[in-house]
Amino acid sequence: MQTLFLLAPLFLVFEVVQLVLSERYLGIKQIARNADPRTLGLSEVLAFFWTVAILGYWVWMLTLLLTPLGRIYGLGLLALTAIGFSLRRGNRMKWTLVILTFEGGLRIVFLMALCAAVWRRL
Repeated sequence: MQTLFLLAPLFLVFEVVQLVLSERYLGIKQIARNADPRTLGLSEVLAFFWTVAILGYWVWMLTLLLTPLGRIYGLGLLALTAIGFSLRRGNRMKWTLVILTFEGGLRIVFLMALCAAVWRRL
């Protein structure tokens, strides 16, 4: 199970990249132009790897629930994701960026706390 925790820094980097990509495709400039992010031309390769990474992230969060150390972090990440999804689903595009940024920031805090807890246990 120790290797499970070694993926936390990888997902931390993924969260930062996801924040950058969400700003690019849902950013203030796109909102000002009234652009639909679905028509901005996300390449198929990027979309594929992004989707695979998100699915892998979900599997990782679920497997964290099986470990005593990772249980609270996995539960927090899953709850935060579910709350963020429900808030994003019912809002306009303008608020989606705000919710995504706040949710991503909180996920980064959870992942950093998990990394620190694992580091202390080494």
